[in-house]
Amino acid sequence: MDRAADVLRTLEGARDAITVKRVYGDPFEKDGVTVIPAAKVGGGGGGGYGGDSEGNSGSGTGFGLTARPVGAFVIRGGEVAWQPAVDVSRIVLGAQVVAVVALLALRTIVKARARARRAEARG
Repeated sequence: MDRAADVLRTLEGARDAITVKRVYGDPFEKDGVTVIPAAKVGGGGGGGYGGDSEGNSGSGTGFGLTARPVGAFVIRGGEVAWQPAVDVSRIVLGAQVVAVVALLALRTIVKARARARRAEARG
């Protein structure tokens, strides 16, 4: 039963790790402006315990956590404003996908024109 307790402890640790402190960072203030950073956080955990008829036992636990900045609340002079974070990695990845699709489309167009010219030259 000790392994089952280990699995439960891991799951409790997973639950405790995904807290509001992971989403909102500690506010900081400079020159009368307060900034509260925010992130998108997700995670989960799992576990298992079992054995076979020969007396061999098994167990397992796992946990994963992801976080990425999404922006910050900026408080200045009693006014609150949301400032979204710019995720440069996503912008670059999106540009790469667009470039690959454009190159594949261009290749298809060039091949089709070449075929049409060959067919026109034959007949």
